[in-house]
Amino acid sequence: MKEFFAMGGYAFFVWTSYAIVAFLMIANVVAARMKRKRIFREMQELAEES
Repeated sequence: MKEFFAMGGYAFFVWTSYAIVAFLMIANVVAARMKRKRIFREMQELAEES
C-alpha cells in the first residue's frame, strides 16, 4: 500500500494533479449553478417588468 501512495517517487506531482483537477471540477459545478441562478433571477425580473 505504501508503494501505491508513493507512486514510484512521483507522489507529490500525482497527488497535486489529482487535487487540482478535483478543485477545478468542483469550481466548475459551483460556477455553473451560480450562473444558472443568476439567469433565472434575470428572467424573473424581465417577466415582472412586462
